[in-house]
Amino acid sequence: MKPASAMFLVLAFSIALQLGQASPSSLKVGMKETRSILIFGDSTVDPGNNNKLRTSAKANFAPYGMNFYGGQPTGRFCDGRLATDILADKLGIAKSIPAFLDKNLTLEDARTGVSFASASSGYDESTATNSKVLPFSKQIEYLRHYKLHLQKMVGPSEAEKMLNTAIFIVSSGSNDLMKVAIKDSTNVSMPDYESYLITSMAKYIKDMHRLGGRRFVLVGVPPVGCLPIVRTFSGADKCVDGLNELAASFNSKLVTQLGVLKKSLGVKTAYLDVFTVMSEAAKYPENFGLIESSKGCCGTGMLEVGESCRGQSTCKNPSKYMFWDAVHPTEKMYQIIINNVTSGIYRDILY
Repeated sequence: MKPASAMFLVLAFSIALQLGQASPSSLKVGMKETRSILIFGDSTVDPGNNNKLRTSAKANFAPYGMNFYGGQPTGRFCDGRLATDILADKLGIAKSIPAFLDKNLTLEDARTGVSFASASSGYDESTATNSKVLPFSKQIEYLRHYKLHLQKMVGPSEAEKMLNTAIFIVSSGSNDLMKVAIKDSTNVSMPDYESYLITSMAKYIKDMHRLGGRRFVLVGVPPVGCLPIVRTFSGADKCVDGLNELAASFNSKLVTQLGVLKKSLGVKTAYLDVFTVMSEAAKYPENFGLIESSKGCCGTGMLEVGESCRGQSTCKNPSKYMFWDAVHPTEKMYQIIINNVTSGIYRDILY
């Protein structure tokens, strides 16, 4: 496998043109119309909403944020920017996407987008309530508040246009799958639970559509069997195949449901396959300019995440590591993901 190309934008244009589904002029129009990104989900896309909650699922302390702007922790479960921050920058929308609950949120921030995501949440409402974080229903409620603020700021017509042209990104599901799989609950049928999660996801997309969403990007779950903390608890010296098969199964159902929603709602959709690129990086880190894919950069890299990462020493060069803590990718890995999977946004959302 060849190293991931840094020429992400060129690659996106190339693929779109080869498929005959976009032209440079149509892409320019799509990018001009898209002025904001609205984000929902879990810790992979939460820039700090949990800072305001009474939960232990937080990352607003060192060494988190050491490579973010200013070198300060923001609540992002990463050494630097999240994938959504990098994407917003690539699209020329904003340098980063702030948390909706950020007390320093400005009107200009609101224009370019916000994240309603909450670390430790999932498509299953109980996943969030058990961790005392924002369930999807609350994230949708905050979207309603956001829409009201927009209407007061720019008027009902312009607010509706902004929502219609915004990119809605949804990244969730990993916490749900691990919660059930790791507990090995005998009273839960995994196929049935997967279907329940997919049905819940579809409901939330429909709620967003009713509030003005017309462009949806669904992020698949990663190879959860490759997470350092999962490998540690499983006593495995490689990725846990069973959990990765579960993630792959869920992603397959996600893609199918996304196709149904695209047709029934008449919306634009894109699926981001993070599973494949992360699986490849875990197996062949050197192909992506990495040297370590089995453990994180914080502490031992095997168990530390969130509070247990607080004040820990870190590896010397996070950009050579796939994982920042025992669960979450480094900014470098998020850059690799963006470089490899976002051509679908250009092809399916912006053309």
